[in-house]
Amino acid sequence: MLFKRENYQIKPNSIGFYQDLEHLDGLGISAISANLYENKKRDDLVIFYFRKGASCASVYTQSNIKSENIKWNLNNSRDKIYALLVNTRNANAFTGKDGYKSINNLASILSELLSKKQINDEEDPKKIKNSNLLFASTGTIGEIFPEKKISSSLQALVDSIRYVQNKYIWIKAGMGILTTDTRPKLSMEECKIAGTTVKIYGLAKGSGMIHPDMATTLGFIFTDAKINSNILKQLLKKNIQNTFNAISCDGDTSTNDMVSIFATGYANNKKIKSYKDNALINFDKSLNTVLKNLAKSVAADGEGASKFINIKVEKCKNEKDAKSIAFSIANSPLVKTAIAGEDPNWGRIIMAVGKSKVKINLNRLNLNIGSFKIIENGKLAQNYIENDIAEYMKSLEIQITVQVGTGSKDFEVFTMDLTKKYIEINSDYRS
Repeated sequence: MLFKRENYQIKPNSIGFYQDLEHLDGLGISAISANLYENKKRDDLVIFYFRKGASCASVYTQSNIKSENIKWNLNNSRDKIYALLVNTRNANAFTGKDGYKSINNLASILSELLSKKQINDEEDPKKIKNSNLLFASTGTIGEIFPEKKISSSLQALVDSIRYVQNKYIWIKAGMGILTTDTRPKLSMEECKIAGTTVKIYGLAKGSGMIHPDMATTLGFIFTDAKINSNILKQLLKKNIQNTFNAISCDGDTSTNDMVSIFATGYANNKKIKSYKDNALINFDKSLNTVLKNLAKSVAADGEGASKFINIKVEKCKNEKDAKSIAFSIANSPLVKTAIAGEDPNWGRIIMAVGKSKVKINLNRLNLNIGSFKIIENGKLAQNYIENDIAEYMKSLEIQITVQVGTGSKDFEVFTMDLTKKYIEINSDYRS
């Protein structure tokens, strides 16, 4: 059986406490159990249905081994999407032609069911095609995809679609896409496009196999804004860089990474012709906030995590250097275990800076842990008191700031500590 994450307790922190999402026009949601976990009754199949279709943009894993659902999405998806189907427990990765065929078979069944729903519910019903559907899968790699269990559950899933959402429906959907996560990840913002109020809602899952090579998990963003797919693609590509591409839990990139944004158009804001349109300034900022909140929530809920770690590298020659140093620190097992043990071993951070191979000016190198100065201009700070740092290391949220002194560019990365629980989860994952 699968490892039961609820067998241990985690420390709470302020990262990842989700907002109460409400209703978003043009969207229907349903979450049910397809019995994919067999002995564990839980929601494991979720659909997001766009009754008049939605503009859409996605970014996918850059891994050379991609799941079959992602291959299907890349081959078939159109600008207008009518539904996203998400299953957990099985990644449908390394399943070959049979896994791909399963997705195609599910698309045929689901498109027929949703076309019938269009006839029953809409004044101007549309025939939904296979290519109007997207699929997301998460779970174990290499196991036979449970096509029959999912296909036999699709009628019940469609019958359970609710056009009016509240926080409980969003939480139910958020719970339905989890694997080893301990809690759902939800975020929301409201803003204006040329005087019209629009909503941006998001949910995500991710706990292990988290490292950026696109977007490190599953993330789904929904808005009632009227924005075409091409502009959504540009906005998503821009805002993914300092959000989902700025988190790491264990340095491993999944075969199934996928972040998508869907725009129902119900807000009926003025037509946007370019992603650089001034009317999008607030939307752009709000989208970044939603994505960053979700990304932080993923890092904070990393497998076995007891602490959330924020690493900011400043004053670099370029952003690439800042990013290299930040991830060198974030992915260092020695740094992460020291933080788990609440040990103020700042030498491990200095080690991680050095091994990044980024050129630094040692005489300008500064290091802070929290508000405490550790290294100042390349030397141990005169007022350094280790007991003060040791006390700070007991915090549930740890801030590390490095100033390199070669320029003016910054980058911020979010991660978690490395505990014995991480080993337990991943050694028992399939036993």
